[in-house]
Amino acid sequence: MPGHIIFLTLFAALLHAGWNTLLRGGADRLWSMTIMCLTIAVTCIVIALFLPPPAVTSWRYALLSALLHVGYNLCLVRSYQHGELGQTYPIARGSSPLMVTCGAALFAGESIDAGTLGGIALVCAGILLLAVRRGKPAMPGLRYALATGVFIAAYSVVDGMGVRVSGNALAYTVWMSALWGVLMPLLYIALRDGRSLLRRRPGMLHAAAGGLVSLLAYGIIIYAMTSAPMGAVSALRETSVLFAAVLGALFLGEALTLQKVLACALIAAGTLLIG
Repeated sequence: MPGHIIFLTLFAALLHAGWNTLLRGGADRLWSMTIMCLTIAVTCIVIALFLPPPAVTSWRYALLSALLHVGYNLCLVRSYQHGELGQTYPIARGSSPLMVTCGAALFAGESIDAGTLGGIALVCAGILLLAVRRGKPAMPGLRYALATGVFIAAYSVVDGMGVRVSGNALAYTVWMSALWGVLMPLLYIALRDGRSLLRRRPGMLHAAAGGLVSLLAYGIIIYAMTSAPMGAVSALRETSVLFAAVLGALFLGEALTLQKVLACALIAAGTLLIG
């Protein structure tokens, strides 16, 4: 994997951990997530005015990815209602890289060398170790965290395939994100009501900023997938759990234990193999 792709992917991982910290710290996480998506939609619609549309062959991927992102949002919100950032986030993110590698091999014809596969395995083991307490995952909402991981793997493979036939990685990202950003507010209105969505509340600016950070982070990842294997990019992106562990300790009062430090060492070794 090229050096600049490694750097960009690690930067995206930091951004991703940042917006998840904002979401986990919010009182009404469904509302916060919807404000984030609304911000993403408005931003992408404006950017799309200055870009050519992606190739027609990529549109079905963009629509499918937008639907998968909505499912991911709902599962992530449910997960944070049951567990802390340093517990839920690692399970969700750690379960996805090997799924992505298998999906990319099955549906995109990708092959991956033994060293990279070993690195992905180390990253996954380290991430999952972050979420284990006393030998087992101690988390009431484990099923939601694992479901989140499935959605992550699914949309990562779909976007990796879509961006490669789009003819323009930026255009694909913008159009897909605009679709995703529009679908989430519609779902919120169906579940609750329209008036509560746009009513000004504490945390609205933080949620909007989180949307912009999320958009930038995923745009970087999609760009990385245009020149590096999906599984390797996905695994390297999951080093965001390192940042999440630190941010959870700094801003959410979560413990940074020896077990977490050892898990981080595994992840660091895995990223070296991937790189």
